[in-house]
Amino acid sequence: MTWVKSSYSDGNGGNCIEIAPDTPGVVPVRDSKTPDGPVLLVTRSAWSAFLSGVR
Repeated sequence: MTWVKSSYSDGNGGNCIEIAPDTPGVVPVRDSKTPDGPVLLVTRSAWSAFLSGVR
């Protein structure tokens, strides 16, 4: 799985999330500070709605 950090990330280990956009059917989301920690699986439609809301 390839993880991608937001382009808005400061790169200094701040409060960032990473997603694995190439995962079929879901969008895995994790905290970039704890890459071995829990992963939240979000449906693609929920992720799309989230992005629309924050824009």
